[in-house]
Amino acid sequence: MIFKQKQAPIVGLDISSTSVKLLELSKTSDGYRVESHAVEPMPADAVAEKNIQDVEAVGECIRRAVKKSGTRAKNAAVAVAGSAVITKVITMPSALSEDDMETQIQLEADQYIPYPLEEINLDFEVLGPTLNAPDTVDVLLAASKSENVEMRTAATEIGGLTTKVVDVEPYTIEHAYEAITDQLPDNGVDKTVAILDVGATMTSLNVVREGRLLYTREQLFGGKQLTEEIMRRYGLSYEDAGRVKREGGLPDNYEPEVLEPFKSTMAQQVSRFLQFFFSAGDYDNVDVISLAGGCASIPGIDEFIEAHIGTSTIIANPFASMPLASRVQRQRLNADAPAMMIACGLALRSFD
Repeated sequence: MIFKQKQAPIVGLDISSTSVKLLELSKTSDGYRVESHAVEPMPADAVAEKNIQDVEAVGECIRRAVKKSGTRAKNAAVAVAGSAVITKVITMPSALSEDDMETQIQLEADQYIPYPLEEINLDFEVLGPTLNAPDTVDVLLAASKSENVEMRTAATEIGGLTTKVVDVEPYTIEHAYEAITDQLPDNGVDKTVAILDVGATMTSLNVVREGRLLYTREQLFGGKQLTEEIMRRYGLSYEDAGRVKREGGLPDNYEPEVLEPFKSTMAQQVSRFLQFFFSAGDYDNVDVISLAGGCASIPGIDEFIEAHIGTSTIIANPFASMPLASRVQRQRLNADAPAMMIACGLALRSFD
């Protein structure tokens, strides 16, 4: 077709326990451009450990984020947590069409999924030829309980958007990896990169090599522990503690007595995550640690972790090389950037 119909944009919508992060990208001749972005605080207890508890509150938060961003997009991509998804790589005959493959997977899915099929959402993606077996392909099977998907699509609808894509968080990080390669030594070629996303309540490790996800793990740990210690130490509400943590204004003893111990705990958690990875397979080191999530914004945390672990450490900024639309403020986007990796991976689904 000479006049190809323009594809409707899809915004990436990262729904976490503390905020909704919205991102819209457009394709340019040499990469991507940031068209709109917003981070809107989430009401307390609306989301607990990646599980939506109050659909209405989350939907209204999405609505505010859409308004704040100025986007005109009507479609969204969202993600469920890796811990809420069962994934398995299976092999299938390469000669099967996609429709035949889907039929075969539906017939055999109960071998791989420990839930009744009527209670799950199931999807698959062909990864490529099986090593040393040219007649078969590796197929990634992903299944999640339907309620995990339905809660997100319902909240998105309340927010005024239609869900077009439901992804899995570790694979959104894999997708966003292409946006940080220019920050890596040799643009990431032949490098094993550990992306540590340290959020408010959850930390995830996603190890990527040559653009492929090797390993993923989630664990309860995050910046909420620092916020609660600020509350306890200085007699503040949770909201005020979070605000002064971000904006400053705490007493002189905050850094040595509160922040430094948290940074030490965070470095220990990073070290522990890496040990899990090393014990799980064929690797005994990573070349680079890329810090993402809200806790990556702690001043100097990259140097602190690099000194503690001895591995080159950077702060992830998927927008470092992207031009911005006039309504997007570079300073605000840079401040939010480390926490926008999932939103970025989701926004990139607009171009699949």
